[in-house]
Amino acid sequence: MCYKAYGSGKEDTPLCDVPGFENCRMKLLRHVSFVDCPGHDILMATMLNGAAIMDGALLLIAANESCPQPQTSEHLAAVEIMRLQHIIILQNKVDLIQENVAINQHEAIKSFIQGTVADAAPVVPISAQLKYNIDVVCEYIVKKIPIPERNFVSPPNMIVIRSFDVNKPGYEVDEIRGGVAGGSILRGVLKVNQMIEVRPGIVVKDESGNIKCTPIYSRIVSLYAEQNELQFAVPGGLIGVGTTMDPTLTRADRLVGQVLGEVGSLPEIFIELEVNFFLLRRLLGVRTKGSERQGKVSKLAKGEILMLNIGSMSTGARVIAVRNDLAKLQLTSPVCTSKGEKIALSRRVEKHWRLIGWGQIQAGLTLDVPPIPF
Repeated sequence: MCYKAYGSGKEDTPLCDVPGFENCRMKLLRHVSFVDCPGHDILMATMLNGAAIMDGALLLIAANESCPQPQTSEHLAAVEIMRLQHIIILQNKVDLIQENVAINQHEAIKSFIQGTVADAAPVVPISAQLKYNIDVVCEYIVKKIPIPERNFVSPPNMIVIRSFDVNKPGYEVDEIRGGVAGGSILRGVLKVNQMIEVRPGIVVKDESGNIKCTPIYSRIVSLYAEQNELQFAVPGGLIGVGTTMDPTLTRADRLVGQVLGEVGSLPEIFIELEVNFFLLRRLLGVRTKGSERQGKVSKLAKGEILMLNIGSMSTGARVIAVRNDLAKLQLTSPVCTSKGEKIALSRRVEKHWRLIGWGQIQAGLTLDVPPIPF
């Protein structure tokens, strides 16, 4: 058995290119979408947003650097918070180091992941540049990351992680296309020509400083998975949804963090949340000098500003009250979510947002939404 990856435009049964098997055909096992999450510590929020829609993760560790790097431990904690069980660790750039160094680092990786969610994860040495062992990675993806059970019957619900305006400057009026939202469907099925709603939608403040939300109503005109045009889209993988929305609402990722779904079936919009939270014992991802211990995570203080990641939405939150492991948070921007959802908490440490813990939504203050106009 040999495994190989192709783009989604490839036919389903291509001829094998392994010498000696040129007249055999390959069988399509599965389609996989990748979300590239930056390892850079400043982009931690981006990483958490991407993790909201994942079924599995490839943790990349550079063989020519020491392990663990500060952001590696932070990523691993984020993976635990987001309940990602299926992990494959890739030890990349093995072509740049000697065999004994690679073996030593393999041991370091093994001891680093001991007792974490990635404890039993396979560690695959690869060289992405020279394409070494990429076939093994394909095999592991197929064998180690199961396809989760999908829900096709509930009303559709999609998290938006990208949005764009696909119009070029100088288009005539009749050539203008509606806004495009990209993301992953959590449950349900989206169909072309279906009416959809996007929440929280357009957010404005009135004269007295109160926040008002107007959901955006639109119609699906096209569905795409990579280059493939679809008539309907199911959970799993990344989907581009072409709509009749004003493209200024979707350009430059303006819809990121919003939720798209069937009209009238989306969850409430919250402006205050009550969460029960768990703080990490130590600050992750902060480089420590020499023998210095990693900084402890101090308790939440009333009035401090945190960053929350809820689904793919990042928003600021002020702590209004704290009691034991319950906190009341006032959000800087409204979020469409539901009780029981997991959230990640980050605090500003030395000019960077650092993951300090996670929580679960218990209750909250919701905003009134104007009635459906049609």
